[in-house]
Amino acid sequence: MLASSSFHGGPCSHLAHPTASRHHKPYFRVTKPHPVSPVCAFLSSRRITSNRFKIRALNRESDDATASGKEARPFFPNLHTVKIPVGDRYITVETGQIGRQASGSVVVKDGETIVYTSVCMSDVPSEPSDFFPMSVHYQERFSAAGRTRQVSCFGGFFKREGRTKDHEVLICRLIDRPLRPTMLKGFYHETQILSWVLSYDGLHSPDSLAVTAAGIAVALSEVPNTNTVAGVRIGLIGDKFVVNPTTMEMEDSKLDLLLAGSESGILMIEGYCDFLPEEKLLQAIEVGQDAVRAICKEVDNLVKKCGKPKLLDSIKLPPPELYTHVEEIAGDELVKVLQIKNKVPRRKALSLLEEKVLSILTEEGYVSKSETCVGAEITPDMLEDEDEEEEFVVDGEFDEGDVHIKPVLKKPVPTFYSEVDVKLVFKSVSSKYLRKRIVKGGKRSDGRTSEEIRIIDAECGLLPRAHGSALFTRGETQSLAVVTLGDKQMAQRIDNLVGVEDIKRFYLQYSFPPSCVGEAGRIGAPSRREIGHGTLAERALEPVLPSEVDFPYTIRVESTITESNGSSSMASVCGGCLALQDAGVPLKSSIAGIAMGLVLDTKEFGGDGTPLILSDITGSEDASGDMDFKVAGNDDGVTAFQMDIKVGGITLSTMEHALLQAKEGRKRILAEMLKCSPPPSKKLSKHAPLILVMKVKPEKVNLIIGSGGKKVKSIIEETGVESIETQDNGTVKITSRDLASLEKTKVIISNLTMVPIVGDVYRNCKITSVVPYGVFVEIVPGREGLCHVSELSPDWLSKPDDAFKVGDIVDVKLIEINEKGQLRLSRKALLPDQGTDKPNENQTTAGVSKDSGSPQKYANKSKPKQSSNTPKGDVDKVPEGTFTKRYIGSRKNEPKTSSNQSETDASSDSGSALVNGEAQVG
Repeated sequence: MLASSSFHGGPCSHLAHPTASRHHKPYFRVTKPHPVSPVCAFLSSRRITSNRFKIRALNRESDDATASGKEARPFFPNLHTVKIPVGDRYITVETGQIGRQASGSVVVKDGETIVYTSVCMSDVPSEPSDFFPMSVHYQERFSAAGRTRQVSCFGGFFKREGRTKDHEVLICRLIDRPLRPTMLKGFYHETQILSWVLSYDGLHSPDSLAVTAAGIAVALSEVPNTNTVAGVRIGLIGDKFVVNPTTMEMEDSKLDLLLAGSESGILMIEGYCDFLPEEKLLQAIEVGQDAVRAICKEVDNLVKKCGKPKLLDSIKLPPPELYTHVEEIAGDELVKVLQIKNKVPRRKALSLLEEKVLSILTEEGYVSKSETCVGAEITPDMLEDEDEEEEFVVDGEFDEGDVHIKPVLKKPVPTFYSEVDVKLVFKSVSSKYLRKRIVKGGKRSDGRTSEEIRIIDAECGLLPRAHGSALFTRGETQSLAVVTLGDKQMAQRIDNLVGVEDIKRFYLQYSFPPSCVGEAGRIGAPSRREIGHGTLAERALEPVLPSEVDFPYTIRVESTITESNGSSSMASVCGGCLALQDAGVPLKSSIAGIAMGLVLDTKEFGGDGTPLILSDITGSEDASGDMDFKVAGNDDGVTAFQMDIKVGGITLSTMEHALLQAKEGRKRILAEMLKCSPPPSKKLSKHAPLILVMKVKPEKVNLIIGSGGKKVKSIIEETGVESIETQDNGTVKITSRDLASLEKTKVIISNLTMVPIVGDVYRNCKITSVVPYGVFVEIVPGREGLCHVSELSPDWLSKPDDAFKVGDIVDVKLIEINEKGQLRLSRKALLPDQGTDKPNENQTTAGVSKDSGSPQKYANKSKPKQSSNTPKGDVDKVPEGTFTKRYIGSRKNEPKTSSNQSETDASSDSGSALVNGEAQVG
């Protein structure tokens, strides 16, 4: 049934005209009426109607090709499509067809990359909190690129997308951070944003598209927000800024900036660059802000057409008078508590004060000092003695002069508030008093000014067995950074939509245990915050790393936060840089990071209205401030930056002020890092592995690997090295824990890949097998040649095993190399009575001693090779010492020599470089 053409909407052969398909006529074109029964007529009409509907679906492609986008169709009356210019192309926004039951849903297309995003919320509000109840989930479906999940373990049984990958977590954060400041306070309905990549063309990145799609979906939904949000990526190609560059263009870009904002200002930026000056960075932000404004204008027009009304009635805020009550109860004590410099005592004091406020406002009840009794003003002559007898008036009789107006005194009634409202207000009031202290008093909680940096201490080499370690302390924030070096097997492999294996040879892993803030909590998989902070520190350090050619190690940095009071990710940058230097990684320069804060409206707190920028913020300043702006780099420029805004947006001038102040702060931190005691060792640890890099001819790589990898495995077992990595371009990397096994492996590979030369002599070679027509001799480890029975002895031999057996040691000479590369050897040519060829003094011979080490060269290159024929009888006249020998391998007690090799040298196609600390040999 599933394969039936009529079921899928194809032509029915018993109803369609036989010539309809040949002439491409419409389906069910009947040229001659046929009498049919009523039942058949009914079935035919139902069938025709069904196929007509499906014919319309077949013509969807032509409908999509309209210049103005899709028009509303009968089944989707609320379908709306708009094209928005972004950079040098358009993105298409479509709503009303997919996900119609969601509060807001949208499909955004850029090229052939398609992102679908939906917004839903719960019907019942959750408990009030100071954190907006919003969750974001982003997923890249492998089917978007025509792939399935690649799982190397468990036999490949798991093909469904698994847990969220690290780069998907980063995009979730990119979506969440700009949207959260636009959400109205007091809205407590659980809100969920789901975003899927449905199609990916490999050119147009889905991350910035997902940010824009989420902003549009929220704007169309019932979730109350202040502004429409959109996001773009900015690249710097040459001297030109490009909006939403393709992946191919990004390969040549010096900047990777993702910016999100609204028409009123910037909400979030995150990016990485190669020592870009602050001036260039500001220009890129300005370009991105203009692009975001253009998108938001078009989206606002779309919202006016099809947006849903916002649920403003669901917003519930604490009573306004509660703010006054909290200030009356705790205002004076708050001033004193916020002057405590250390974090833990200040936190405990605030907690005790909060408990006091909660007890009064939720249990005892509170009467405001400003409350007055309602009624007439009370004067002394109006007060009467309570013991005075009351006068009774008979009904119908009264004297007007006896009537007195007696004021009724109302006793104030205590007011009670909910615990949730009190906690929310107490936090808000504490933030207000902290801002007031900074702006009006000119001092922060720890006594610093707005531009002052906390005290810094750094120590390297505190972990003796680690390859590199550093402890970086800035105030009450501390990072323990550890570096581990390894080979390619230690690299991190990433499965992506493109299908090309992505290998990271450098990665930084950030850990934030609950003990770093003096608390007990859950320990498990890394949180989204840990992944985001680790990536930021990793990208900040990446530009100063050496290339793989100069330093062939895989580098892993672990940053464990042992104390935290603000900007722990930037402490990871500083500590990681020192640990890398302690591990002997040749960095191009030192990198430092700093976190900047902001008090935007200073006029409210006694200032002149100018935004106040804070350097090196603490945790309380981050929580109570309006901005968290992290910047990393050196004296020359910026390598990484991340900014989160907690207000409706900031202007470009405010950001310029923050960047310039951050630059001065970085310079001070870099100066303090130079005072590290003890300083970084700047050489490889004795516990780090040794890596030898060799270069052989690409066609010789298979000789090293062998059939099914047998040869390379046997070399590893024989020598004891950790790994041997080969590349198609002829690069061979040997990793070992000791120098002896490294040199032994080098000799074996050199012999395997050497180019034999006719005329070379090989000494002390072992016979590996005896056959009826000759013997096979191993001239070097892994290389054998055939010595025919006629070349074994000057005397006639009927069978080789009459004079030789396996394991015998012989000297042989290479006399021929056939087209297949097989070697023909001769023992007879080296015997005294068979010297028909008289070698000159430049002729060379080759051999491998039993005590072979690294390849050594002894060839005399002052004269070119010559050859001459000498009569057989003159061989005895040749004086001793006329042979200059060239050995492959080294002999004991022989000095190492070096010389320029000709193209015919056995080792001319291989070079090596040993990375073993301070020296490189090659």
